[in-house]
Amino acid sequence: MPFVDQTHFLYTIQPGDTLYTLANRFGTDVSLIVSANALYPPITDPGLIYPGQVLVLTRPGLHKTYQMVSQGDTLYSFAQRYSASVDLLQGINPQVANPMFIYPNQFLNVPVFIYEVESGDTLNSLSRRFGISLSALLNANKYRPGLSPDVIYPGFYLAVPLPSSVNILVTSPFPSTIVQEGSPLSGFARAYEGGILYRITDSSGRVVTEEAPIQASAAGPLYGTFSIPVKFDSSPASAEGEIFVYTRSANDGSVQDLVKFPVRFR
Repeated sequence: MPFVDQTHFLYTIQPGDTLYTLANRFGTDVSLIVSANALYPPITDPGLIYPGQVLVLTRPGLHKTYQMVSQGDTLYSFAQRYSASVDLLQGINPQVANPMFIYPNQFLNVPVFIYEVESGDTLNSLSRRFGISLSALLNANKYRPGLSPDVIYPGFYLAVPLPSSVNILVTSPFPSTIVQEGSPLSGFARAYEGGILYRITDSSGRVVTEEAPIQASAAGPLYGTFSIPVKFDSSPASAEGEIFVYTRSANDGSVQDLVKFPVRFR
C-alpha cells in the first residue's frame, strides 16, 4: 500500500496564502499540493483554496507528520481531531511545557501517518483496513477541501490516526502493513519503570509472539521512546493478524493501556 514516506505538514490556510507561496515556503511544488489535496474538479475549482481549509503539504524527509498551530488551536482540539489524548500530544512534544499554551506558527508532532489513495479505495474500506472507525478517519481529515465522504480520488493524501492509548503510541509498523521477524516495533510510552509488553497473533488465533517485554527510554511520568525488532515464536498460519502493545496492572495483572492494530504477514 502506498504509504507516503516523506515529511508532512497539516497546514490551515491563512488569509493571503496561495498555492505558490505555500509551495515556496514548505519546499514542495504546486502540482503535488493539487494532487495530494484533490484541488481539481469536480471536488473543487482548479487550485482554489480558502482560509480555514487544511492542506497536506509534503517535502522530502523521514515519515513524520507535523501540525502547524493556527489562532484558536489547542492541544485538546488536536487530540479530538486525531483520536489521541492531550497527555500523549504533550508527551511527544517536549517543547510544550504547559498543555494550556501553544502558539500560532508552532509545529507540533502529531500521531498521524499519510496514505496515498489508490484506485478502488473507499473511506469505508480504508477504515476497516486500518482498524479505525469511519468517524475517526473523517475527523482526522476535517476541513480538507478535496475530501468528500462519498468519493475519494487516487492520489489524495489521507491523514490516518496512528494506533494509541493514553500512555502508548505505536509509530511503526503502520496498520495493515507487512510484519516479519526483525521488523521494527517503535513508538512512545509512559509506563512504570518504562516497561511495556507486546504480543502478536494471527487471524486463526495462533500466538505468533508470546508476551514479551519492551523497555522504553524513560520511565513515567515521562514519555520515553521505544524500538525493538519483533521476534516470532511460531510461524503465522494465516496472512493476517494483530499486534497488541500494553502494560499490566501491578495490582492484579490485568491488561492496561492496550493498543492493538491489524498487520499482515508474508
